[in-house]
Amino acid sequence: MKNFLKSNISQESLAILLTQAPVALSMLMGNDFVIQVANPQILELWGKPADIIGLRLIEALPELKGQKFIEILTEVKKTGNPYKGYKELAYIVRNGKTEEVYFDFIYTAIYNDEKTEILGVSVVATEVTEQVLSEKKLADTEYKFENLIKEADYSIALYKGEDLIIDIANDKMLDTWGKTKAVIGKKINEAIPELEGQPFLQILKDVYQTGKTYYATEDKVVLESNGKLETFYYNFSYKPIRNSNGEVYAILNFAVNVTDLVLAKKKIEENEQKYRQLADTLPTIIWTADAEGKINYYNKKWYEYTGFEGVDSRENAASKILHPDDLPRATEIWSESKKNRSSYEIEYQFKDRTREGFYKWFLGRAIPIKDSDGNVTQWIGTCTDIDEFKQFQQQKDSFLGIASHELKTPLTSLKLYSQFLEKNLRRQNDDKNADVAQKMDDQINKLTSLVNDLLDVTKIQNGKILLNTSEFNFDELVTEIVDEQQMSTTQKIHLEAETIGTVSGDRNRISQVMSNLINNAIKYSPDSDKVLITTKLNENNNVVFCVKDYGIGIPENKKDKVFEQYYRVSGSKEHTFPGLGLGLYISSEIIKRSGGKIFVNSVEGHGSEFCFEIPKTKNPI
Repeated sequence: MKNFLKSNISQESLAILLTQAPVALSMLMGNDFVIQVANPQILELWGKPADIIGLRLIEALPELKGQKFIEILTEVKKTGNPYKGYKELAYIVRNGKTEEVYFDFIYTAIYNDEKTEILGVSVVATEVTEQVLSEKKLADTEYKFENLIKEADYSIALYKGEDLIIDIANDKMLDTWGKTKAVIGKKINEAIPELEGQPFLQILKDVYQTGKTYYATEDKVVLESNGKLETFYYNFSYKPIRNSNGEVYAILNFAVNVTDLVLAKKKIEENEQKYRQLADTLPTIIWTADAEGKINYYNKKWYEYTGFEGVDSRENAASKILHPDDLPRATEIWSESKKNRSSYEIEYQFKDRTREGFYKWFLGRAIPIKDSDGNVTQWIGTCTDIDEFKQFQQQKDSFLGIASHELKTPLTSLKLYSQFLEKNLRRQNDDKNADVAQKMDDQINKLTSLVNDLLDVTKIQNGKILLNTSEFNFDELVTEIVDEQQMSTTQKIHLEAETIGTVSGDRNRISQVMSNLINNAIKYSPDSDKVLITTKLNENNNVVFCVKDYGIGIPENKKDKVFEQYYRVSGSKEHTFPGLGLGLYISSEIIKRSGGKIFVNSVEGHGSEFCFEIPKTKNPI
């Protein structure tokens, strides 16, 4: 080719040929590198007009001063050795702005015809700025991507090609495998031989071939750790990575070690199974529910008693098993307990599937389990068969009813004898023995009061307690009861009464309730010096009577029990405050049958306030 050019083409013809070539070409002649030829393509690369032809290169492109290109040209002209530049950086002024551009170029010496002298240097150039910037951007992205992988809190690795060569693996992943960085660049099956026989290598191959991401949760994997194989559990994914043509060329592996979580769950499940087995051996019905009260477990006793199958909702189970009279009350108590996130206790009747139309008494209890923030996480409940106890209680009540009835007549006689004896001793001026007779009469009064309470309980349970309704002055009754009670105590009874006027009800029974509430207030506040009584008419025209003491108070979880039959103060205080535990029960039944309600507000250690509310004019029920 050189011989052809030398023998057939003049320099002028070569200049014309270079000018018309489709690539950027130039001829720089002499030691000053005068631009003899510059085709449009190179003028465009330089960002210069055609009138620079004929100028020295440094005059046409003064921005080259201080850059290496003049030196390279000089070396080529001096030695005749060509120079190839690859993605060389140059600063060129184009359109009045200095730009950072990159070129691939070749500098070649131009000889005279005899090839005895180098006349200049030819330039062939291609701008590759976009390519270089794209490569830099890609390299920067890859660097950031690699750093992201290395610094991630998760185990991450990248496998390239069908052979699944480990291209990247961060320290977390290396720790996961129990390997060093020496595995990078190796095929995964060679780097981690213990994966043979496990499903993961085949899954990776499938992901590479199908291009579909694979996700796994709590998968078991056997890996080497400290020189021995151990079992671990991981949440992981295999995600195919595609090139610009949409072809899979790598797989990105994310993994999170959940071994501790899985083992903890297994332990919980084992413990739960043990507790359920224990629950199944107990003679009591046990159930659990989620935070919202949805039943999620019944023990074996439930299914044995009810004959039900599966886990019924609370509503369905209650409607099928509870006595119709108990269902509304049970529903209300559960709703209140759920709302207040508090425990409850209730007696109700369950259908007896072994006897048509029969029911058995059960004691139902439930407590909420709460987290450290006080939020309910679940409910645990029991239902205990108390039918035999209730039958015994009924027998006891019957006995007490009969016994108290039989005691009434001899007590009346005893009272007459004690009063007669006291009067005779007074007449004989034997005051010492008369006082003894009076004390005996006081004890007979207490015994008579207890017998009357037992009779009232029997009447209440048999539905035979009668209210003799009449109209009476409520204000006069309150004053009368306060005066009577004040005579028997050193505590000051304060009365703050609104004018109530005439009330329709059983005067004797209402006075019995008032006396009981005041007696209790005095009895349960021995260290206090006052009791406060208030009366008022509320917005519903109901009469409200309250007795407030400043005594021992009632624990929050016991307030609903004080109106139950035979309930007494528990623990060490039950001997301090004796009694049968019938007064409040009888009072509550009297008020209920009077069409009203009785309630208590109390804070343990700060006293209690017992109140009843009855209609002013409504007929009693």
